[in-house]
Amino acid sequence: MKNGFDNAKYLKIQSEHIKERISMFGNKLYMEFGGKLFDDFHASRVLPGFQPDSKLRMLTQLRDQAEILIVISAVDIEKNKVRNDLGITYDMDVLRLRDEFINRGFLVSSVVITHFRGQESAVAFRSRLERLGIKTYCHHTIEGYPNNVSLIDSDEGFGRNDYVETTRPLVVVTAPGPGSGKMAVCLSQLYQDSRRGIKAGYAKFETFPIWNLPLKHPVNVAYEAATADLNDVNMIDPFHLEAYGETTVNYNRDIEIFPVLNAIFEDIYGENPYKSPTDMGVNMVGYCISDDEVCCEASRQEIIRRYYTALNKLADGQCNDQEVNKIALLLKQMKITTAYRKVTVAAKERRDACGKPSAAIELPDGSIITSETSPLLGPSAALILNASKYLAGIPHEVKLIPKNMIEPIQKTKVSYLHGHNPRLHTDEVLVALSMLSPADENCSRALEQLPKFDGCQVHTTVMLSEVDRKIFKKLGVGLTSDPVRKQ
Repeated sequence: MKNGFDNAKYLKIQSEHIKERISMFGNKLYMEFGGKLFDDFHASRVLPGFQPDSKLRMLTQLRDQAEILIVISAVDIEKNKVRNDLGITYDMDVLRLRDEFINRGFLVSSVVITHFRGQESAVAFRSRLERLGIKTYCHHTIEGYPNNVSLIDSDEGFGRNDYVETTRPLVVVTAPGPGSGKMAVCLSQLYQDSRRGIKAGYAKFETFPIWNLPLKHPVNVAYEAATADLNDVNMIDPFHLEAYGETTVNYNRDIEIFPVLNAIFEDIYGENPYKSPTDMGVNMVGYCISDDEVCCEASRQEIIRRYYTALNKLADGQCNDQEVNKIALLLKQMKITTAYRKVTVAAKERRDACGKPSAAIELPDGSIITSETSPLLGPSAALILNASKYLAGIPHEVKLIPKNMIEPIQKTKVSYLHGHNPRLHTDEVLVALSMLSPADENCSRALEQLPKFDGCQVHTTVMLSEVDRKIFKKLGVGLTSDPVRKQ
């Protein structure tokens, strides 16, 4: 529950560093933004104190100098690729991102559709954007990219792409997810700018891995766990080590692509301003860790959380065992098991004792509260009630929601809505508490405890419904579940 990251320091030094990088390139910088610009919950979990919208707040300090390009791959449009955390397709997320940025006062100048081969769905999406008055450009697939440098760096390569018109010194290039072609958009712009006599530069903003932490630091290992589905691997940057004699950390894709980037930069600039992939980055996060052990502990918890997430995905048929095995190997590297997570042990002990699906939560004072399923409540709903009573100082035997109120709700769920599970979910319990709170002081006090759930850890011995997962997420709870379906 302690903070290990100085968010105020980060906002200050990160924006200053980006300004310095802009000035290196004649006041024009294309900055590829990896990860999420807001809602970066991974960073907030492994760096307690990092606010999920910190990167966007940092950019707000550069708002008058910045404009945003949103990139989406035509391949992802065609496949209806979905953002797992939001449950919406990438093309819908482009519109969501644009609205979010504009509502925060940013200039979103255009959308770039990459990997364009005339796909019907991409053409339709472009038409939709243009009807909405959104400038849209297309960048084509280049055969042999990224290795065929002679073709890439020519009029038949980057020269075929639409030239994206920009007006501000800092051009932030972002996307709904990985593999969208952000780097290629930046490089294409550098090529076309150079042909127009414009001196521009490129930089990469990637929060993880953190280049100035050790290779096997838990924060960096947690990044490998988070990207196990992409098979990313953290590595010592050999180019940086050779150039400066300094050990820094990067990841395999940036290291593998650097010789190609080096050739492209040399062709565009005459020489490469960067001697290593680490040089290209502008990330100052590592300088803002205020309590290393707090971040290490949070990262160990995150690796376990990612392991359970992968197990659940495997049970749902959404991934293969390669992802699970990779994270299991990372757990071994950290010399921890799932038993390191206290709530996991507590939930399983409750299950073994009662023979029913169970749950456990670790509260801010370190206390662990458990629950089990009952004819009236699922384990998650019971857990919220039990924990709220504990935090409010209400005796455990007190029934906050009377049975005669729960039973009519169950009848509606089963008889009228044709549901199979009569037990109340977490959202239904919270609504019931809210309805009772004006006349019942205990219910009112229990509801007032909900903000204290933020940052708490929960484990359940069964996979939860989407409703329950969303409620825990909104409460700021770190959730894990055994890959077992409810009976």
